[in-house]
Amino acid sequence: MANHLSPELDRYLVAHHASRSPILREMEQWAKENDFPIFGPECGRTVATLSVAIEARRVFEMGSGVGYSTVWFAAAVGPTGEVVHTDGDAANTEAARGYLDRAGFLDRCRFLNGDALELLAQEQEPFDCILIDVNKTQYPLALRIATEKLRYGGLIFTHNAIWSGRVADTSDLEPSTVAIRQYNRDAVDHPELMTFLDPIHDGLAISLKVGEAHAAVKQL
Repeated sequence: MANHLSPELDRYLVAHHASRSPILREMEQWAKENDFPIFGPECGRTVATLSVAIEARRVFEMGSGVGYSTVWFAAAVGPTGEVVHTDGDAANTEAARGYLDRAGFLDRCRFLNGDALELLAQEQEPFDCILIDVNKTQYPLALRIATEKLRYGGLIFTHNAIWSGRVADTSDLEPSTVAIRQYNRDAVDHPELMTFLDPIHDGLAISLKVGEAHAAVKQL
């Protein structure tokens, strides 16, 4: 992923947000060695902080990989919370179980295999936070499903929202780029969402679900 910050500022931010957990550091090293995408400690610290701020207890991850984001969310929801880990690859799920067990958070997690959009659509109770990190062409549909399954006052976090800067290149018509560009428009224009894009680690879109009481803010 391209980085659009100066090398000096990037090094400062990476060091400033560095994870302290030995499990997270091990996962970061494994991901680097195996070229496996994770959203890194900058995003991890952001989602954990905001999850704590809204007292999140139920989190659904649309695309969890080997559980890196799951560790951050599991720490944030506390001992009575639940994080739903989803992945299409059973091997990733098994690896995630191992990491979450060693981190001491296994009892806070529920593991599902299959298509994350279908799995979320099947859930009956609303969630406090939902992470979107699936196939990029699925992003617009994922937003619609996530918004329906999110409580008012809840947050949607979406990784890769700037897609190495390609979303700003209107000549880039690659399907993933087009889909992310559409996602960003939809998230900003959605009548129930207040959204901003944080450029950290390839972009993290953050959307707060609001009701009629905040209609005035939506006009700004």
